[in-house]
Amino acid sequence: MRVLISGASVAGPVLAYWLARHGFEVTVVERAPTLRKTGGHAVDLFRPAMDIAERMGVLDQLEQAKTGTSHLAYHRAGKRPVGLELGRLVAAVSDRHVEIMRDDLSEILYERSRDGAEYIFGDSITAISDQGEVTFENGPSRRFDLVVGADGLHSNVRRLTFGDAEEHWIGAYLAVATVPNYLGLDGRMEVAADVGRIAGIYGADRLPDARAIFLFRPAAQLDYHYRDVPRQKRLLREAFADMGWEVPRLLDETDAAQTFYFDSVTQLRLDTWSRGRVTLVGDAGYCPGPAVGGSTSLAVVGAYVLAGELAAHGGDHTRAFPAYEHEISDYVRRSRTFAVAAAKRLVPGTRMDVWALAQGARLINHLPGPLTRRLAKLSANGLRLHDSITLKPYHPLRTHA
Repeated sequence: MRVLISGASVAGPVLAYWLARHGFEVTVVERAPTLRKTGGHAVDLFRPAMDIAERMGVLDQLEQAKTGTSHLAYHRAGKRPVGLELGRLVAAVSDRHVEIMRDDLSEILYERSRDGAEYIFGDSITAISDQGEVTFENGPSRRFDLVVGADGLHSNVRRLTFGDAEEHWIGAYLAVATVPNYLGLDGRMEVAADVGRIAGIYGADRLPDARAIFLFRPAAQLDYHYRDVPRQKRLLREAFADMGWEVPRLLDETDAAQTFYFDSVTQLRLDTWSRGRVTLVGDAGYCPGPAVGGSTSLAVVGAYVLAGELAAHGGDHTRAFPAYEHEISDYVRRSRTFAVAAAKRLVPGTRMDVWALAQGARLINHLPGPLTRRLAKLSANGLRLHDSITLKPYHPLRTHA
């Protein structure tokens, strides 16, 4: 049985690996000419995704590639910075976790899956027929039994299959840029907070440079195209123009940056992720919100479950697709709920919120371990939900012709 996957970032390679293990013939098409190297930001993998990584045999590689960010310094105008040991907080809410640069994660997953799948770079799907005939932008048409969109929030496969699905903005925008590590950061993240916005910079082990990160909540949605980088940089500068600390320097470095990411913190709330021979996985189908909803872990889990359900149902998509949606729908719903709350908590809405974030960091630093864990569990239910799905032990059952 031939399966076409669109997208080679995170969900795509995970799905390709497990489908190949289950005996499917897998092709992955990626619009970019090579594996994407966007200078991407750090992402989190929680227990379920880490368990899947272990089953894939890449756990050691993930551990070796982790960012190593262990300390946060929180800055406020006219105040001394407050430090927070991140390891204490993370250990309190998840017993298995790694933070890794998205580019590193993508490369590790690609290398693990490439021997079992055909990868086509520099091409994109332009049409999908009900009979499985797929037309490509550059290559010849080919027939596949199933097509999976693993191509992110702005999914081409979703647009071709479902039309222009409504995206639900949850009030914030995220920007990340590759900048010089001019502060000499080593395992540290420096963040400044103001009402409606936070800006920061962090380094990572194995990186010669750093990442500038901006998260802000404007009064209304911004008007821009997601491929219009110059306008995105202008909007970012307008949002942070009068902010102090290192922000003017970070904006200047971001203007000069060759690698830059900007997008709305947006959710997808489709009633179903499948139609006919086509289904969606990861952000393409159920993005809970970049940077706030655990979308990377969710993409890994979704890919693993989709492959497993296809194997368990002998490749019968009419049974496997509903089973896949049923298996993770509650996990997706709770991730969405958490993302909305997290977007509000991460970006202070009032001066009191700015103060409260600093006091919370100060308090965690001075509590003994057991009390830290108790406080974290009371205040970070959303983080704990990322550990809260039980994975089925899908086993390769048969070869699907």
